Amino acid sequence: MGLGPRLDLRQSQSLVMTPQLQQAIRLLALSNLEVEGFIAEEIERNPLLDASAPDDDGPTIDREPAPELPSEPASADELILGGDHAGEASLDVDFTAETFHHDSASDGAGMDGSLGLNGASGSGMAGEDGPDFDSFAAADINLADHLLAQAGPVLSGTDSFIAAHLIDQIDECGYLTVPLLEVANRLGVPLARVEAVLGVIQTFDPTGVGARNLAECLALQAKEADRYDPAMARLIDNLDLLARGELGRLKRLCGVDDEDMADMIRELRDYDPKPGCRYGGEPAQAVVPDIFIARRKGGWAIEINAATLPRLLVNRSYYTELATGAQDKNSKAWLSDMLASAKWLVKALDQRQRTIIKVATEIVKQQEPFFIHGVAHLRPMTLRQVADAIEMHESTVSRVTSNKYLSCDRGLYELKYFFTSAIQSADGGDAVSAEAVKNAIKSLIAQEDAKSILSDDTLVDLLKEKGFDIARRTVAKYREALGIGSSVQRRRAKALEGA
Repeated sequence: MGLGPRLDLRQSQSLVMTPQLQQAIRLLALSNLEVEGFIAEEIERNPLLDASAPDDDGPTIDREPAPELPSEPASADELILGGDHAGEASLDVDFTAETFHHDSASDGAGMDGSLGLNGASGSGMAGEDGPDFDSFAAADINLADHLLAQAGPVLSGTDSFIAAHLIDQIDECGYLTVPLLEVANRLGVPLARVEAVLGVIQTFDPTGVGARNLAECLALQAKEADRYDPAMARLIDNLDLLARGELGRLKRLCGVDDEDMADMIRELRDYDPKPGCRYGGEPAQAVVPDIFIARRKGGWAIEINAATLPRLLVNRSYYTELATGAQDKNSKAWLSDMLASAKWLVKALDQRQRTIIKVATEIVKQQEPFFIHGVAHLRPMTLRQVADAIEMHESTVSRVTSNKYLSCDRGLYELKYFFTSAIQSADGGDAVSAEAVKNAIKSLIAQEDAKSILSDDTLVDLLKEKGFDIARRTVAKYREALGIGSSVQRRRAKALEGA
């Protein structure tokens, strides 16, 4: 064989993820609120997209008690992997047509003056014309601003500067995080002056702020309540003994009897170990369900929470106006791209909702005993079981169940909650869900007597009597996952409660 340059022809196969494929995959994994944000970004980027609500003159759409999924032209996998996305028959969507997939009973709300999911008249777009109750809430003030506002009237000059620096070093829990000597050296002032300013800060609201440790924080609150006597001072100085439940030793150190010790412990429980947490921080965000499950005669009603999903339409009139105007080659290419992107997004969003309904329907079908009887009847289930039942890929089911919540009569649950491992039955019967075992452990510990704390070995025996064949190390793992302490920790806690 001669050495030299030459040309060869080779055939190869490769999987290329188009932008449409990446978008469809990403949409499946997003929650309804995240999809709402994504749609807002797409509307801003693409002038042919428009968020709209159903017309007020249209008829109300009635839901069947046990709705069945409409026939699908293609599965989610087929849509994602499909090739031609430009062959749409029409760009308009008739929301009152029978062929349109109504995901929620609120889809028809507002057409006849009825109320939507949020109790406001109109469409299911989160009370567009209704009052925004979040706007009534006062703006949160953070801890630093709260302390600076109190320092202004009582400190001035250098002391005010020192106070501002100290307040800046107080964390969100209300504790001073740097040594005073370091602050004094950094500012070039005497240590005694820094201590004096800190003493003023420690008189501010909330009581206990500016403390350097838990003992000092509790001591400040005890002084404010006029309960800081020598016995309380010794109790606060020996919090480690209290944590270990060594009440006998504490009583000797404090020189008190059982009644006084119990009264002192009750007093400590009323104090706030993290006074700064009352101010600032991110407000707790309520979890918004993506799917509603309700029991009806003869079946289950499964609905997408359309209140968090705006109506997305392709603005055909605007497209026609742009297409008939004078354009250069680049403008026409850009308009074609925007049209293809808009049509694909509308189709992908519709198929996303169909896929979510399909997966949720199968979850309800396999976990029906849970929805009827409770956690004790939760069955072991895997992603592959659901995927095989609905003829989709396992990864598609995984994306659908990520970051999504289901609301039913028993509460709000993440879709991932229903996928649990199997625990073999002690009597050779059907396997049970790990969540059912956790619920049984939690119930047994909640019913235990303070004088007879259940060890992990005892829990194993009690669970076997209930039909759960489980090892002691598994009991310990589930107990820790539930945030329940060991038998020793629970015994100490019970002793403190009874003190």
